[in-house]
This record gives sequence, structure tokens and C-alpha cells, in this order.
Amino acid sequence: MLRVELPDVPGSLGRVATAIGEAGGDIEAIEIVDKGHDGLAVDDVLLEIAPGTMADTIVSACNVLPGVRVVWISRYAAGGNLFLDLEAVEELTANPAEALDRLVDLLPITFRADWAARVSQTEGVVHATPAAPSDLAWISLGRAARLETGDDNVHCGARLNHQEAVLIGRRGGPEFLDSEVARLGHLASLAMSIARAG
Repeated sequence: MLRVELPDVPGSLGRVATAIGEAGGDIEAIEIVDKGHDGLAVDDVLLEIAPGTMADTIVSACNVLPGVRVVWISRYAAGGNLFLDLEAVEELTANPAEALDRLVDLLPITFRADWAARVSQTEGVVHATPAAPSDLAWISLGRAARLETGDDNVHCGARLNHQEAVLIGRRGGPEFLDSEVARLGHLASLAMSIARAG
């Protein structure tokens, strides 16, 4: 998985795709993560690397393009399929009684994060993915937000109700973008609505 920042102009993504292909990468999927007002876009590119090709070669091929910067590259173990927000909502509506726990299970895939957890003000961690830290504490949130960690890990959270919040994290980055924070807030609200309806 390659997260790349590029100029939001016609042909820019094509130049990035060509550079990736020439460096030995095969693009399987692209998701637009953010389109900023600064004339830049951020895209996640799921790719397969040809045997013998170094990931650094692909990063370098992208970074030499004018206005292009690789923000992050990581192995992506979700089986070659980007899990979009609408697919997550479909999963949540399939079993409304389990919607809040299922949301936690889906967030690492949806956001390319390392872990997710649902934390209660009174009970602590209620449900979490296996990689979630065991010492997560309740955080009172008015709306979805980036959270300070004091180290190189990045966390983001959203309120589910007055007593529960959902948290997601990445070890070492990249930072959660404003668009990702907003998406988390919307998915948390939808999950609560679905759970109440169930």
C-alpha cells in the first residue's frame, strides 16, 4: 500500500501510475483519500510488486516526479481488496445487534490502520482487534478528532454515545488526514444508528 500526495491536476495520477509500472509495480486499486484546497490530492495505491523489485525503487520513481511525494508505504494484508465505507455499512446492517463490535473489526481494513477498539467510560476496553493496546483509556470526545499520543504512533477517535468511543491507531504513521477523521465520525454515527434500530 502506497500513500502518495500529488498535484490535483489532469494527468498527474497517470504519471504516477506510469512511474510505478516502470519501477516494477502493478497497480491493483486506487482510492482517493483526500482532495485538499491547496491543489494537492492524497491517494492510496494498492499494488503488487514484481519479484526482485525493492519497494524503495517504487518510492524513488514516484518522488522524482514534480510535486509528488510518497507519504507512506506499507505491506497491506487485506487480501488485495480495498474495503470501502459503503461496504462497511453493508456489513453493519447485516447484523444490527453486533454493529458496534463489527465496526471495530472493520475499521483497520477501512482506514489501513493497525488496530481499533471500542472503549467505555465505565468498563474500559469493551471490544478490540488483536493488535490494539491493552491499556487504552476512555477519552471524552465531542466529535471525531486526532488524538495526542506522545510518541510516533497516531490515534484518531470518535464518540459513539455519551459513554463510549471508538479509537483507531497506526504505529509510526501516517497521520490521519482531516478527511479520514470526518469519515470515522460518520461511520461511528451510522453504526450507532444501525445498532439502535436493531
